[in-house]
Amino acid sequence: MVEPEELEKKLREAFPGATLLTVEDLTGTKDHYKAVIVAPDFAGKSRVQQHQMVYAALGAWMAGPVHALALETRSE
Repeated sequence: MVEPEELEKKLREAFPGATLLTVEDLTGTKDHYKAVIVAPDFAGKSRVQQHQMVYAALGAWMAGPVHALALETRSE
């Protein structure tokens, strides 16, 4: 399990220029999350590429403690 604050911190470190970054625990079990990230890093990237960037930022967490992650990503 990952605390929502830890997940948000890791994402903020990966996307320091984000103008919006929210993390929501969808089930209260600390393994199903929704993240909304608006960051210039995503400009010119497809949605798949944007999500791959987020997964890469979370690394091993995606293979273990984070069971599900609903993402909304955009550059503006």
